Amino acid sequence: MLTTVIAGRVWDFSHAVGRNAASGNGFAQPAGLALAPNRIAYVVSRGNENNFGSRVSKLFIGAPGEEELQAEFARYGTDEGRATWPNSVALDSQGNVYLSDEWLNRISVFDGDGNYIKSWGKSGSGQGELSGASGLAFDQNDNLYVVDSRNGRVQVFSKDGDFQSSFGSQGSGQGEFDTPWGITIDDAGSVYVADWKNNRVQKFSSDGTFQMQFGSAGELNRPSDIAVDPDGDVYVCDWGNHRVRVYDPEGEALASLVGDAQELAKWAQQAVDANPDMVKMRRRANLEPEWRFLYPTGVDFDAEQSRLIVTDNQRGRIQIYIKDSHYTEPQANL
Repeated sequence: MLTTVIAGRVWDFSHAVGRNAASGNGFAQPAGLALAPNRIAYVVSRGNENNFGSRVSKLFIGAPGEEELQAEFARYGTDEGRATWPNSVALDSQGNVYLSDEWLNRISVFDGDGNYIKSWGKSGSGQGELSGASGLAFDQNDNLYVVDSRNGRVQVFSKDGDFQSSFGSQGSGQGEFDTPWGITIDDAGSVYVADWKNNRVQKFSSDGTFQMQFGSAGELNRPSDIAVDPDGDVYVCDWGNHRVRVYDPEGEALASLVGDAQELAKWAQQAVDANPDMVKMRRRANLEPEWRFLYPTGVDFDAEQSRLIVTDNQRGRIQIYIKDSHYTEPQANL
């Protein structure tokens, strides 16, 4: 077990899930993810160079080796129920799945099993219109916050797509954005936005009032997503630096997780075992780079299981860490 330790906290690497695959037991450039109760995860695959691997995968993620693909939906296309350049998913209070599409600038809605319900959204820069719909997050009142990336703002809609409000504008000052991407809302209702080209995460009140920022240019390189755990610790996908940066609630940097998948995920190991030549090639190779994140893109915290789940975009998998927030070192003089 590989462990990252700081005062009062420890993150134990658990295991990886998935492999590079256009369908089935794996992912194709996984990006956003959302967690449901009972160890269910929804993971967005953005697809290969032609996007034919794009989809949403619903899977059960238990202990190491206990994973099951349950459904795939929103495959590549422009028709209703399909996606061209999917980005993020979020779940409403009824367990329905909302999927953003950066290319089509629409939000598609599915039930928890992936059955299509409806879609809404219109391209443009006016009130309620979208250009580069990316990160999604629901608040406790079932309002959907949508990162309107190319318009440099966050817009708030009802879950039926009715415009409520917006905040942010293009720029680099407090409360301004340059190609924002991921978003999350903590238990207190504060909103965190990954300000991608400004190399920071900004924190706002629920009405869009700026509160503080995490990271800066030189520390973060194109942050893509954020998660906040019940202790208030903030996890930032530091996309360009191939790591997840961890901050305390006051914005102090605590640790970096760089990926620790020394063992292949179950589905990846099955694929290797089926190819004897691949087994021999891997014996000759330096596998350490494979352990590490390569453009981690999405992150979420599973409070039920106290675990951090990260989409490892170019590795076609997710990596999982277990957090112990009550860690103490043994006394050396005992």
